[in-house]
Amino acid sequence: MHERKFVESLNAAVEGFIYVMKTERNMRAHFLVALFIIILGIYLNLATSDLLILCITITLVLSTEMVNTAVELTVDMIKSEFHPIARIIKDVAAGAVLLTAINAAIVGYMLFSKKMPFGIEDAVIRLRQSPWHLTFISLILVLGLTILGKIAFHRGTPLRGGMPSGHSAIAFSIWTIVVFMTNNFVVITLVFLMAFLIARHRVKDYIHTVAEVVAGAILGILATTLVFQLFR
Repeated sequence: MHERKFVESLNAAVEGFIYVMKTERNMRAHFLVALFIIILGIYLNLATSDLLILCITITLVLSTEMVNTAVELTVDMIKSEFHPIARIIKDVAAGAVLLTAINAAIVGYMLFSKKMPFGIEDAVIRLRQSPWHLTFISLILVLGLTILGKIAFHRGTPLRGGMPSGHSAIAFSIWTIVVFMTNNFVVITLVFLMAFLIARHRVKDYIHTVAEVVAGAILGILATTLVFQLFR
């Protein structure tokens, strides 16, 4: 058995994540909440250590949900008819998800309670003075919307095919960020060419159609523009 290439292994892992997102309602709910919480944490200017704790906690919840799905599928494959032990195995796996969710709620409360209540005007001022916050919020939002788009259209993964093109969305999101953060025409033009070549490469290699690449570009530009227009 030949060793799989890194990209193939990475695509297989992403496809597993997308499968759980498509088939498990709880996973979709956890993902949307996680996306909102990360953006909120960046918005409130949490300390780097707090953001790391938040990301680790969120990753633990999502990973446990994926393991729970894998356990359920394995049990169903081995034991199609009802069996009390099979039910216990599923309950234990679900209990692990519940435990990590409770832990996440406690961690979230401890991290965000010291930021509440907060003044909206002060928060917006802090955000405007920290361009990297806008950059991270934009990229996270674009990535999240890309994943949700692929789930909605039931095609592709963030790294391979489907509507919209994730590479195109991220590339043009970066270009839009550069447009808002600098007045240097040469830099803006070079980054646009980079984004265009990335999008063209996806079409040339028959990974995406022109429509998927254009949709990704529009998504990246509009989502990033929205973030910068709201908070800059």
